[in-house]
Amino acid sequence: MSKTLLVTGASKGIGLETVRRFVAGDDPPAKAILVARPSAEYSEALKELASVSSSTEIVSYELDLADRDAVLDLVRTIASDHGNVDLLVNNAGYTKPVPIQQIDFADFERTMAVNVYAPFTFVQELLHQGNHFELIVNIASTAGINGRSGWLTYSASKAAVINMSEVMREELAIYGTRVVCISPGRTATALRRVLAPDEDPSTIMQPGDVATVIEMLASPVGRFVDSANLVVRQ
Repeated sequence: MSKTLLVTGASKGIGLETVRRFVAGDDPPAKAILVARPSAEYSEALKELASVSSSTEIVSYELDLADRDAVLDLVRTIASDHGNVDLLVNNAGYTKPVPIQQIDFADFERTMAVNVYAPFTFVQELLHQGNHFELIVNIASTAGINGRSGWLTYSASKAAVINMSEVMREELAIYGTRVVCISPGRTATALRRVLAPDEDPSTIMQPGDVATVIEMLASPVGRFVDSANLVVRQ
């Protein structure tokens, strides 16, 4: 696969599992661009990927996706240094779940910036740079379909991702771009531990399960999946 894959939130969870599956697949991408906040987990993930990827060039960037100006700069750098992004997985997510009376507006703004504005900015600015996408996968949540008590900011942001993806799907179809929004149910990610700290992660869906679906969407059979919001859950 002489293509370039770009994944946000790639230091752990669904993002990292997605990169692992593509790199280890039968037809790995020529280049995998990873974007995540700096962390020890991210450093370890990069070491691991470098040791197992023989045919994929691993490129990493450290970035807080809540900083839109920095996101714009990064997208322009990616376009300049790496050319066309064929497969984009907007996976990064943030939330601070509290009852409505306790929501700090700055946290609400950060949730929207990471979960909605950043995916939008990656798509729009890459289009401005002349990029032609083959596939865009936006990761939402079943919490964006039905609001959850205590999760107001997260649910609102993911509802926006679902609807944004539908518009992208319609507008970009003329260019041959497929846009799929995935709404995972309960998945054992670090973000899920924030949302449900008392839950046993071994009893719910694993990040690799969602990554497998993303891998399928990028395969030849993926073009037969005609859905703007694909619910993935046990």
